[in-house]
Amino acid sequence: MNTIIREHFIGTGGTGGIGRKSFRVSSKRAIGLGHPVYIIAEIGINHNGSLALAKRLIDEAVLAGCDAVKFQKRTPERCTPKDQWYLERDTPWGRMTYINYRHMVELGYDEYAVIDSYCKQKGIDWFVSCWDEVAVDFMEQFQPGVYKFASASLTDHVLIEKVRQTGKPYILSTGMSTMDEIRLAVSKFGTDNLMIAHSTSAYPCPPHELNLRMIDTLAGFYPDTPIGYSGHETGLATTVAAVAMGASFVERHFTLDRAMWGSDHAASVEPQGMQKLVRDIRDVELAFGDGVKRVYDSELGAMKRLRRVRSAEPVI
Repeated sequence: MNTIIREHFIGTGGTGGIGRKSFRVSSKRAIGLGHPVYIIAEIGINHNGSLALAKRLIDEAVLAGCDAVKFQKRTPERCTPKDQWYLERDTPWGRMTYINYRHMVELGYDEYAVIDSYCKQKGIDWFVSCWDEVAVDFMEQFQPGVYKFASASLTDHVLIEKVRQTGKPYILSTGMSTMDEIRLAVSKFGTDNLMIAHSTSAYPCPPHELNLRMIDTLAGFYPDTPIGYSGHETGLATTVAAVAMGASFVERHFTLDRAMWGSDHAASVEPQGMQKLVRDIRDVELAFGDGVKRVYDSELGAMKRLRRVRSAEPVI
């Protein structure tokens, strides 16, 4: 699953974007050089604990043409500060303690077994962001082709090492992180199975804080590594711009309705928007071309009508 494909660097833009290698993440798809931009619909916890809702989101991601859907997996007792466990809050299931709420929005083995089968049937990849080591052991039962770390986990070196031991490629998201923290994680764990996602952890993120030039900055520091983008903005144009800047993969939170109850829905893309995003990314990829100047057949009519002076002899 984690075969590394090495080729010559072709620069930013074009198929595959930034980086000198790619990672096979499923039988049909790879991320990196020589491959189309890998488009991830981040379902996360936007399923609100409902398998039926998760399947509807998968259906919409398939319809939009996404390459993958991604979920989040936590062990609530490990990921929730203990002083927050018994604080009460209002939820769609009534008023309950925060720790009980965290359990309500987690899917278990039976649900993920259905998701695994359903995604295979639909021909779309699926994987997760694990927030703790127990969650990694849980997900290994399904043998995902890739893992992703939420930005909050970039400094969690124990968790990164746990995933690294699986031998799978993994994506480090860099929101809420300093360059020193990014450098430390990369120097500690190396780049053999690494992909990096530029991100800003504001939900939603205003355009002036997206800082897309960080894609180039990260590519400069790690020229062999596929660099992507995980966006939390409300529009679509800036994610397309990330592709134009060389992102090898992009991720956007995905929901059926931004007005739904839950922490991530407001910064998510709805189905119609995801269809437009995928369409525009694929158009941009086609528009990159190969950088070789040529006269297309479609230009010949205009040349005949409009050009007053015939070309001079070619310069040798």
